[in-house]
Amino acid sequence: MGMLAAVGAVVFAIAYLINVTNTSTDAAFTPQALTIAGLCFVALHLAGFGAGWSYPAGRRRRR
Repeated sequence: MGMLAAVGAVVFAIAYLINVTNTSTDAAFTPQALTIAGLCFVALHLAGFGAGWSYPAGRRRRR
């Protein structure tokens, strides 16, 4: 599992807990705002960001 996908899952879990418990939070931490942030993290993961280092095929040493 990628790091950004894990962060997205944690943000979704926090948004769910805030929504279920009807907790009053600041305007920046509403369940809707956290859901959008979680979607952004998952979208970045699916786009390939945070996947780690990879070497281009042309730079490998051939024997």
